[in-house]
Amino acid sequence: MKKQKYNVAVVGATGAVGNEMVAILEERNFPVDKLKLLASTRGAGKKMEFKGKSYTVEVLDENSFAGIDIGLFSAGGSVSEKFAPIAGKAGCVVIDNTSAFRMDPEVPLVVPEVNAHAIAQYPKKNIIANPNCSTIQMVVALKPIHDVARIKRVVVSTYQAVSGTGKRAIKELETQVLAIYNQQEVKKEVYPHQIAFNCLPHIDVFFDNGYTKEELKMVNETKKIMEDDSIGVTATTVRVPVFYGHSESVNIETEKKLKPEEVRKILSKAPGVVVVDDPKKFEYPLAIHAAGKDETFVGRIREDESIPNGINMWIVADNIRKGAALNAVQIAEILIQKYI
Repeated sequence: MKKQKYNVAVVGATGAVGNEMVAILEERNFPVDKLKLLASTRGAGKKMEFKGKSYTVEVLDENSFAGIDIGLFSAGGSVSEKFAPIAGKAGCVVIDNTSAFRMDPEVPLVVPEVNAHAIAQYPKKNIIANPNCSTIQMVVALKPIHDVARIKRVVVSTYQAVSGTGKRAIKELETQVLAIYNQQEVKKEVYPHQIAFNCLPHIDVFFDNGYTKEELKMVNETKKIMEDDSIGVTATTVRVPVFYGHSESVNIETEKKLKPEEVRKILSKAPGVVVVDDPKKFEYPLAIHAAGKDETFVGRIREDESIPNGINMWIVADNIRKGAALNAVQIAEILIQKYI
């Protein structure tokens, strides 16, 4: 008999994404029976609210998943590498927000608007991977176009908010802005350079080929989610002094020629996408408008006149919501509707 309610654990509950996961579970009225909030010893003991009730955050350990149906993980790759398999063996289906399992061929990498069918693979390890935030919003916009005209190549440059690094980065930007305003020393702890009033073409570690880990995540994850290894993808990822909301300049080359008005029509019907594209009225997606929203916003849709079948777009979404917490909860919703 199908359950009506489910026992849910949030791992990394005190972090920026963990906080949002708890909030979204409540907002979307996810059928939670028992909620367990888990964190490291540093976060344990803190109080969090869920549906008017106060919960105490517990220490994550090997015994945390007894009786848990679904585990939402957002506590760092090393934590997931250790505890996700433990949770899976205990019968908990893990939805992991880290990069630990994304490229594992036995773990589905899912964006519900794009490849919800891949969730069916989860029993192999009882783990489902949540993609990188910048990848999620891009493929939500690309998949409907790919279905119509087949995308051959993607060139993306990102402008990513500091919230993607976590609470400490948000605080660092706040502190640096105030320090500059008050003509005080600017201190750098999270990033190698000042982030306030600056752009850092450096997200995650560099590899020998000159690309960062973040850039190669976008390359590899896009192909896996779109289920097409023939798509050429290249990325440059940049951290910018914005609190919430990733923005992306995306150039695509398609097999079949599409006019900008055709792209707007396709995307206006696409799930999870809102087209904001009237430059004459200064209407285009902005991070400040996407913050706190669930949708992915697309605008500046125009022809790339340097090639026969090219389109340029500007894509913006809240990286903490659709780029992380919301996508994970959407996966959980499909999981309970169709699979468990």
